[in-house]
Amino acid sequence: MEKEAEIEKLKKECIEFCKKSPLYKDGTFPVFGEGSLNADIMLVGEAPGYNESITGKPFCGAAGKILDELLEYAGLKREDIFITNIVKLRPPNNRNPTQEEIKSFAPFLDKQIEIINPKIICCLGNFSTGYIMKKFNLSNKLQGISKIHGQVFSVSTLFGTIKIIPLYHPAVVTYDANMKDVLKEDFKKLTKL
Repeated sequence: MEKEAEIEKLKKECIEFCKKSPLYKDGTFPVFGEGSLNADIMLVGEAPGYNESITGKPFCGAAGKILDELLEYAGLKREDIFITNIVKLRPPNNRNPTQEEIKSFAPFLDKQIEIINPKIICCLGNFSTGYIMKKFNLSNKLQGISKIHGQVFSVSTLFGTIKIIPLYHPAVVTYDANMKDVLKEDFKKLTKL
């Protein structure tokens, strides 16, 4: 029950913060994240897209359908993991989040990680990979997603060992269908872990 109370408090704080953000627009919702608070796996995306911003749910558009397919392929259920983004509001025209936006929203992600305490954090795309790897002192291993996708980095924390796995963002498949096989192979590693 403690986790639920902590996450609800954090969600309320996040929503209040979002209402003051330059990214906030009437008729859109902050995308706080959803899933199991006891998840071993946390997926961290970059920022919500259009569909996410009108529903308040992470990964519910085209990239979300691909993500669901990849999770199913790996034998994982969406409700057993926790899915969130670094930036909780949609940048205009789905542009990439700025470093300033990432920095302003990062404390909410940091607290989500602390509360959920996952064993595996999958970073979806370059922005989440960059942030998470720097957060866990892996800057020296940081390269573009095309070089480090699917690699497993183990880090020791006060709460135990966490495995960090950079992955391509599922949206890449909407631009290049051939990337689905690469993503399937990377997601398969989650099953082994």
